[in-house]
Amino acid sequence: MHAAAALLEFANVAYRYPGGNSGLAGCSLAIEAGTRNALIGANGAGKTTLFQHANGLLRPNAGIVRYRGQLIGYGREGLRQLRSEVGLLFQNPDQQLFSASVREDVAFGPLNLGLDAATVRRRVDEALHAVGMDDFSDRPVHSLSFGQKKRVCIAGVLAMQPRLLVLDEPMAGLDHAMRGDLLRVLDELHARGVTLLLATHDIDFAYAWADRIHVLAAGVCVASCASTELPRHAELLTGCGLRVPAVIRLCGALARNGLAFGNGAEPRSVDALVGLIDQEKES
Repeated sequence: MHAAAALLEFANVAYRYPGGNSGLAGCSLAIEAGTRNALIGANGAGKTTLFQHANGLLRPNAGIVRYRGQLIGYGREGLRQLRSEVGLLFQNPDQQLFSASVREDVAFGPLNLGLDAATVRRRVDEALHAVGMDDFSDRPVHSLSFGQKKRVCIAGVLAMQPRLLVLDEPMAGLDHAMRGDLLRVLDELHARGVTLLLATHDIDFAYAWADRIHVLAAGVCVASCASTELPRHAELLTGCGLRVPAVIRLCGALARNGLAFGNGAEPRSVDALVGLIDQEKES
């Protein structure tokens, strides 16, 4: 993808933590506006470090980060503007929640933008409604479940009305029902034009959900591709200590045994493959 088409671009970004550990080692990748992106990599690959560069929490030791074609400004005004458009959701909601009540926490960001009270109230109400937490607005944050805290964190980010939402392992710690609820929220945001970038260890989910997949290893992006192209990178995934999506392995096994189902694009989930097999039996 040409840099001019990128909403967010990392170009040869390197970062070493004060203790000496390397977080990124010349990492380059681009996020196109309006897309759903999955960032995958083993523990320690640099995913969280990359995300903290996305909205200026960390500043590169070398290389550059561009947002909407412009270099990120690390002064107070530059960071305020960036964080009003790039929302970051941490893996652990307790790192992000610090106000006494749900409403106060969601209102914190918009208030810091200097918005008037009526606008803040409207944004908070809309954000809480988007994540299904309307009835929890006056609850103490500490009384919420883990899944509810994650929703409040998302609401706090949504109240800033970001163009890009960055989520670090958003499915971690959620049961099946809560994962479904979160996916519906993400789908609604994407339908509104919000660009999504999330890190996940669930390679099957990444393959089924994302438009593009970015693979990190040892602080470097070793592959960025359309999700439909991921089967070509099976060997690279294995070399990075990652599992090849189950549906890719199943389709390969079927093909080796002379069985192929459907025409055109390969299915990107086991459920989709089962549907093709059922259609084949009926025809």
